[in-house]
Amino acid sequence: MTTPARNDVNICVATKNGSGSASANAILFKSIFKMGIPCSAKNLFPSNIEGLPTWYFIRASQDGYQCRKDAIDVMVIFNDATELQDVHKVRAGGIVIHDDSKPLRAELRRAGVQYIGVPAGNLVREHIKQPQLREKQRNMVYVGALARLFGIPRGTIEAVLKDTFGNKPAVIESNLLAIDLGYKHIEATGATQSVAQLAELPGGNDGKIMIEGNAACALGAIFGGAAVVAWYPITPSSSLVEEMIARIEEYRVDEHGHRRYTILQAEDELASATMVVGAGWVGARSMTATAGPGLSLMQETIGLAYFAEVPGVFIVVQRGGPSTGLPTRTQQADISLMHQGSHGDTRHIVLIPHDMRSAFELTWKSFDLAERFQCPVFVAMDLDLGMNLYSSKPFEYPDKPFDRGKLLGVKELEAQGGKFRRYFDLDGDGIPQRTIPGTDHPAAAYFARGSGHDSDARYSEDAKVYKEQLDRLRRKYETARKWVPEPIVENGSRSGVGVISFGSSMESTREARDRLRAAGLPTDHLLLRALPLAPEVGTFVADHKEIYVVEQNRDGQMTQILRDEFPKHADRFRPVLVYDGVPIAAGQIVSLINSQRGT
Repeated sequence: MTTPARNDVNICVATKNGSGSASANAILFKSIFKMGIPCSAKNLFPSNIEGLPTWYFIRASQDGYQCRKDAIDVMVIFNDATELQDVHKVRAGGIVIHDDSKPLRAELRRAGVQYIGVPAGNLVREHIKQPQLREKQRNMVYVGALARLFGIPRGTIEAVLKDTFGNKPAVIESNLLAIDLGYKHIEATGATQSVAQLAELPGGNDGKIMIEGNAACALGAIFGGAAVVAWYPITPSSSLVEEMIARIEEYRVDEHGHRRYTILQAEDELASATMVVGAGWVGARSMTATAGPGLSLMQETIGLAYFAEVPGVFIVVQRGGPSTGLPTRTQQADISLMHQGSHGDTRHIVLIPHDMRSAFELTWKSFDLAERFQCPVFVAMDLDLGMNLYSSKPFEYPDKPFDRGKLLGVKELEAQGGKFRRYFDLDGDGIPQRTIPGTDHPAAAYFARGSGHDSDARYSEDAKVYKEQLDRLRRKYETARKWVPEPIVENGSRSGVGVISFGSSMESTREARDRLRAAGLPTDHLLLRALPLAPEVGTFVADHKEIYVVEQNRDGQMTQILRDEFPKHADRFRPVLVYDGVPIAAGQIVSLINSQRGT
């Protein structure tokens, strides 16, 4: 018998959406976290309300990897519609857990796989009195079975139930009853397994929080001073604004009970974008949250904000496209649309979180950058980061006043002799001065327009004036290189092989690099955190002859941006593309790099 792996297992639970499995899976995942074991979860769910297949992956990793594991060690098949394909996803030597209230079909049997039956349907019919609860409690039975098989203490599960349903003792009791049914069945039958064992790591997750990326962005927006939130619901960004609604009152209601914020659901994405720009023009820190289809509808307004130079934050939680695409699958395919959004010559600031702390930090920083550079700023999230639970160190809150850039009030206008030219480049960085409506000074007023204008905001179709404004906007973009978050660089391999990743691809890239190193190929790494590209990117490119760019889209959108920026080194960039909508796994990266190297 093989020695079980310690705290290293990947469990996939296959159920039907809307069957109550979400609660069961969350209890299982949180119990492993409470044991102090590094772990992560990925939820693959359909875009309808209920009935279609859903898969929930729980990975416990002694090495702390939080990406999807390519090999499934344990498959729970609790969905008749997909059980045939599900049993073929588990690795050789793995385990299939099934409901043996009915006989297992012969075609579901595979050699080299251990089958463990749990009569969940029969158990809940016998012990759960309320018929309407039986389907949901059937899922809790496999939680108990897995707990007994892999060593999750019953007391830990009970503590998680109390944390989750603290004010509902009847709910705790009914769930615990179902969990005990599965636990005791495994105990009574003497079923064992040798795949893995979960052992408590005292203090292993002490001080860490568990949070989804959308919630981290919501908190970042609140601490970044978001005062106007205009949005239209769209998967997978809706939970971000819903989290803001739930939390913002705690921070943004004054001692008189007055709300110092507005969250407004618009009639569509076009309206929400124009509300963001209107609020930004009058001086409020404004934002929206959307996904690819919504971003497409916002393009004209984004162009207005770029040319009229109005601040606003657009958080984009990327999903599968084009068109409606795969609303509940992840992708990184809106990079080009954010970076060059709208018609004409545009270049936008894009901040790219890669974990929960950066989702919080880059969101609040996006408001400072939007006001300093007087432009739309995009926060490029994706569904994997946004809608899955991650463990994280606590966030570091902003400790400096808001950066409002070159905003002039009465005092500042008086100090410069009442002179104000709205679109004039006073100091060569491309960023003009601005005022907001209501500033009580005769020089403060100007007319904001999306048509051609000169340095004094006057209408102009003069060719020379138009070119000057476009050139100044490009200078502003170049200035932003020194203000955006710099990349994180890991050098020292001496192999001349570099890997560039961004967003949710980072964690899979970390594991892939460990695998490549173990196989004899050490690599260096650069984690991109923003566009425009910071100066450190050029240094990294010059130092490496082979550069693999990991991204989750078909066309290598970031690779193309890098080639455009560094045309002399264009042939060094080799895209590593995964775009099936499923969170990227380290094995996919390793395979694609090896295939390009001919190994």
